[in-house]
Amino acid sequence: MILVIAEKPSVAQSIAKVLGATSRKDGYMEGGNYIVSWCFGHLVELADASSYDERYAKWRYDDLPIVPENWMFEVTKDKAQQFKVLSALMKDKRVTELVCATDAGREGECIFRYMYYKTGCTKPVKRLWVSSLEEKAIKKAFSELKDDSEYDNLYRAGLARAKADWLVGMNATRLFSVRYGLLLNIGRVQTPTLAMIVDRNNKVKNFVKEPFYKVDIDCGDFKAISVDDFKSEYEADKLAECVDKSDFTVVDLTEQQKSVAPPKLYDLTALQRDANSIYGYTAQQTLDYLQSLYEKKLATYPRTDSNYITDDMADTAKKLIESVYGVYEKIPHMPTDVTKCINNAKVSDHHAVLPTEQITSYDLSSLPTAEYNILFMIAVRLCVATGEDYIYCTFTCELKSNNSDKPFVS
Repeated sequence: MILVIAEKPSVAQSIAKVLGATSRKDGYMEGGNYIVSWCFGHLVELADASSYDERYAKWRYDDLPIVPENWMFEVTKDKAQQFKVLSALMKDKRVTELVCATDAGREGECIFRYMYYKTGCTKPVKRLWVSSLEEKAIKKAFSELKDDSEYDNLYRAGLARAKADWLVGMNATRLFSVRYGLLLNIGRVQTPTLAMIVDRNNKVKNFVKEPFYKVDIDCGDFKAISVDDFKSEYEADKLAECVDKSDFTVVDLTEQQKSVAPPKLYDLTALQRDANSIYGYTAQQTLDYLQSLYEKKLATYPRTDSNYITDDMADTAKKLIESVYGVYEKIPHMPTDVTKCINNAKVSDHHAVLPTEQITSYDLSSLPTAEYNILFMIAVRLCVATGEDYIYCTFTCELKSNNSDKPFVS
């Protein structure tokens, strides 16, 4: 039998349904030639400092820095029961092969590998790489399984990041907490980010306004403004008095055609930014809503940093756009060019966030308002990102008064 291990129960249920593993057991599902089980995120994590030496249980300046020579892993206490279930399944004589079906990314790879190595399992492993929980996508991914060894570098990248988080967080948090006598959480990412926010806030608070003046003229059908800025109101008044009621001559008229390319498809960050601007959702709320849509098979994998799709998805994207137009009547039809969104080099772990074909058969009115809004944003962006450039003309008119050589522009 083949043991398939997903990252969370909801994903495991979707996979089990496709594989026909419908018989529910304690901590897993079984059917046909498959056993499908799950983690609850990280079942195994890098061990706490006290696991290396009992004296590290107390925070002391003299013990720093703590740098393990040989890294240790431990089972997360509140998830020990599921670890026992997976450990027993891996040792089950019926199981001859495993499929790593955790999220397709370095964190998902680490979730599986930590647990796999902790159990001491040596059975062969294949990797399921899928960004959508639709039945068609899961079937296709199972037909393209690769040896998990092909993702060794992905695991190493995730492990290196985890070790960096441990080293910086463990040592810096203890250092500053001991030095200042209160708990100060220091993180490899959060602390530099907080420093950037504080620096920007200080610049805003300490910004000193410098007034300047311009001169407007009313030409009846249009208005023009002086090209020059004036630091003193007196200088601006002098120019205004000089050109008041004088004749103006058009010295230059320029017509320029400009274009604006469509916005790119959504990655998680861009979606979070727009959702905050339009609906006021926090970054975490947007991620939660998108995660729920993913588990309902209405959207693709949420934690992506790519704004593009790969060339093999061109036909899929075209069909998705037609589906969007069929579901959302208020989105106006527009010419479609999916090649604008294709860039294989800029898709690493996951492609951009997309709706799925499931939107055509799902009662979208039953979705919570926030989830509906997020799904609508994703659908609109797919249509807009594959649409035409926005083309427009600008006209610039430069004038001069017969009483002054100072230029005005409209």
